[in-house]
Amino acid sequence: MGRLFGTDGVRGRANADLTPELALSVARAAATVLAGRDGTSRPVAVVGRDPRASGEMLEAAVVAGLASAGAEVLRVGVLPTPAVAFLTAETGADLGVMISASHNPMPDNGIKLFSRGGHKLPDAVEAAIESAVATSRRSTDGIRPTAGDIGRVRDLTDGAADYAAHLLSTVPAPVSGLRLVVDCAHGAAATVAPEVYRRAGAEVTVIGGEPDGWNINDGIGSTHLGPLTEAVRDTGADLGIAHDGDADRCLAVTADGRVVDGDAILAVCALGLKERGELRQDTVVATVMSNLGFHHTMRDAGIAVQTTAVGDRYVLEALRARGLSLGGEQSGHLVFLDHATTGDGTLTGLSLLSRMAATGASLAELASVVKRLPQTLVNVPVRDRIRVVESDAVAGAVNAAEEELGDEGRVLLRPSGTEQLVRVMVEAPTQELADDIAQRLAAVVAAVD
Repeated sequence: MGRLFGTDGVRGRANADLTPELALSVARAAATVLAGRDGTSRPVAVVGRDPRASGEMLEAAVVAGLASAGAEVLRVGVLPTPAVAFLTAETGADLGVMISASHNPMPDNGIKLFSRGGHKLPDAVEAAIESAVATSRRSTDGIRPTAGDIGRVRDLTDGAADYAAHLLSTVPAPVSGLRLVVDCAHGAAATVAPEVYRRAGAEVTVIGGEPDGWNINDGIGSTHLGPLTEAVRDTGADLGIAHDGDADRCLAVTADGRVVDGDAILAVCALGLKERGELRQDTVVATVMSNLGFHHTMRDAGIAVQTTAVGDRYVLEALRARGLSLGGEQSGHLVFLDHATTGDGTLTGLSLLSRMAATGASLAELASVVKRLPQTLVNVPVRDRIRVVESDAVAGAVNAAEEELGDEGRVLLRPSGTEQLVRVMVEAPTQELADDIAQRLAAVVAAVD
């Protein structure tokens, strides 16, 4: 069996790569590894999903797998991924299961797992679950619960209301007077985000808020910002907020249609927390892909930046390890560790609205603090990505490029985590220079291969 877990759970084409049989096996294994039975109490699992059609099928399989392992299942229905993480912690459950492929198109689906407290799994736990799945496929032997030890299933009907109340408790003051267009990507955000923004005080127009099981992320949402930009201009709104299919990320659009990415949102939120004395250790966590302009903004504001590998799980690990309060990615995954255990798009949106209300500034004015450096990214196909990036020739070329750029740019060269590609990213004072250096480095990578 190949590796099941990618950078964010198990994901693949529903009913082809990710079958009900596999979903059942993963759920049983997760219940065994994460809950473990002590003989005195049953493991408890929270299960949610986004609205894509295959989620109904996979939810049934996951619930069956959990109950067959003796777990009590709290089914919350269609809710955002961060809601499942929150409810896992709030109910004291042993694990949480979210059935979603996030921003992927509808044919795909996935399984995201949370441990007790609503935290994403470390590599070692994922490996243990994979091992348990492999063992179950080789043999049907083993003791399974029977009779009264089989798990039961019930619906947690107040889950959405509890999650909404939690989000609203993070808003320091009403955001009355702000006009917002929210794009729910025909996904899980449609269940709670518009209501939460309205209850916070905003005047809300919704697009992408009519999921039918098939239209999730279809030309809309955080990966397709055109419809949101058009709606913001048409309605004269103060800003637009875009979520992805499972609502764990947030991107924004200014009143005049300019995109505000995760770097700028992270900067705006970090400055707000620092001003209120709530940015722990005056430090924020970002990944290696964050634009150098973001780093300059933080430096000028007296905020340190801890850098991690790409992936919100690594951001989370750094936040927890050092007891920090805020981190995020350029893609719009922001983690407010004082209020959430994972990226939460609606919480991020509320934070942006709150900062606008508190300062009286427009989103464009707030986001302008980040002066983005021109950036070029080249993906170079290779036969052995690890050998290439470790070669002396590539290291020498990178060193020469870094010396050429000095403090006015940077170079990032890294192997893809899933494909035989080497990614070459260059930031420079001008787009022409970024393009030139990136192409030169790409040529060295290709020649070494």
